[in-house]
Amino acid sequence: MTTETPWQGTHLPHSPKLNHDKECDVVVIGGGIAGLTAAYFLKKAGKKVCLLERGQLATGDTGCTTAHLTFVTDKRITELAEVFGKDSARLIWEGGAAALNTIEQIVGRAKIECDFHHVPGFLHAPLDSASEDTDDLEADCEIARDFGFEAVFVPHVPGMNRPGVRFANQALFHPLKYLARLASVIKGNGCAIYENTEVTEVQDGDGPLAVVANGKTIKCDYIVVATHVPLQGKAGLAAATLLQTKLAPYSSYAIGAKIPAHALPEASFWDTSDPYHYLRVDCHERGAYAIFGGEDHKTGQESDQVERFNRLDSLLKKIVPEAHVDAHWSGQVIETNDGLPYIGTIAERQFVATGFSGNGMTFGTLAGMMACDAVLEQKNAWQEIFDVNRTRLFGGTWDFIRENLDYPYYLVRDRLMSSDATSTRAVRRGKGKILKLDGERVACSRDENGKLSKVSAICTHLGCVVHWNAAEHTWDCPCHGSWFLATGEVQAGPAEAPLKPVEADATNGQTETAPHQSAGAST
Repeated sequence: MTTETPWQGTHLPHSPKLNHDKECDVVVIGGGIAGLTAAYFLKKAGKKVCLLERGQLATGDTGCTTAHLTFVTDKRITELAEVFGKDSARLIWEGGAAALNTIEQIVGRAKIECDFHHVPGFLHAPLDSASEDTDDLEADCEIARDFGFEAVFVPHVPGMNRPGVRFANQALFHPLKYLARLASVIKGNGCAIYENTEVTEVQDGDGPLAVVANGKTIKCDYIVVATHVPLQGKAGLAAATLLQTKLAPYSSYAIGAKIPAHALPEASFWDTSDPYHYLRVDCHERGAYAIFGGEDHKTGQESDQVERFNRLDSLLKKIVPEAHVDAHWSGQVIETNDGLPYIGTIAERQFVATGFSGNGMTFGTLAGMMACDAVLEQKNAWQEIFDVNRTRLFGGTWDFIRENLDYPYYLVRDRLMSSDATSTRAVRRGKGKILKLDGERVACSRDENGKLSKVSAICTHLGCVVHWNAAEHTWDCPCHGSWFLATGEVQAGPAEAPLKPVEADATNGQTETAPHQSAGAST
């Protein structure tokens, strides 16, 4: 069983670390689909671009995507029309369609071999419910048709035996093959990509902006922040914290499985449960492959990650009994208080893009297009609906309040809870625990070879106590969703600094070896 996605073995062109001062027109921070798309269009517009990536390109949540290309949003089209109005709802779906078409055009123009092809998409009744109520699905179908999208109500979605809506002209592709080619096109003619380059400061003044990374300074006229969770940057602590409170990171789980040819049609599927399940089926000469996901929860707030994979396994085998599951992985999606992404200007000459929910590939592409328009000072059709500084929360007001009650709850609860373990010998191989060592909360984990890692259990974002993720072997913050590797490095924000290392003497003198995991041992 692998924990990698089908795309993560793809080689992306290597880029050096930033090791000297520079000047350019635009700095793009973040090497996922939004950042690479923005850099691609800005170069085409004649700008000198420097793209900075903290790790390697497309190894964050872009690498964990299931890569559905669709204009069908997580928030149902009927909900969008009711909350934002019909004109806005149509505009939101048209944004997804424009992004999908843009990807297809780039694939053709740059001759990218990334398995791009059109498939139908099916929105259908929940897989785990016997309800035959179809009124809401028929309403979705009707309003989508009114907006000009090709939609047909079907009493039995192929392979699911559930009523649903068939949407034509969705697509699938191999995201890392696509982005590898974008990265190679971006480089050269005054444009550069730097990996292993972490931005630590954004400076502003009367003249050019400046970004400090790896201790070096890049002066520029404009900054695009495409980092999944925005950096504080030039907007300052108050503005950045305010934006982060409008975001809710959710963990999502996926499995990959070989399935018999023709067991399911090649298509994308989403059900209407909450959280919903999603499925993509690719058919090749060598057979068919299914990627099935769901079981979402707020990051750091659940401890049954392994059981969530088991539930996905079980449900997929109800659909395709012959499915052979060979991969498990998880990723993170960022939800917003009103269901729409935040894409736009957060401060003068600084652009951010976040909150793509389950539409990362399409909204990420649209964000790159909008970033280019913002730099060029061109009007964009979506700049008002996705405005970062929008104050009207529409129907999202109570969701905003509910999401942010988590912070004080977990901050207080976890700090008051006592640890029942004070010895590192309590940490089994492949496990993690919060220990109290010399009066300090320490996040202790041990790899399968018995090596012990000790870092502070206090999240560097706003001070919550992290939780161990047994499925991914990471430390997750339940307050705002930061992810850290077992050794403390930031995997995903909003935290920007790693968990503080704990000195070797903060171990109560305990040995750093431990017995092998015994059956049934607790985490």
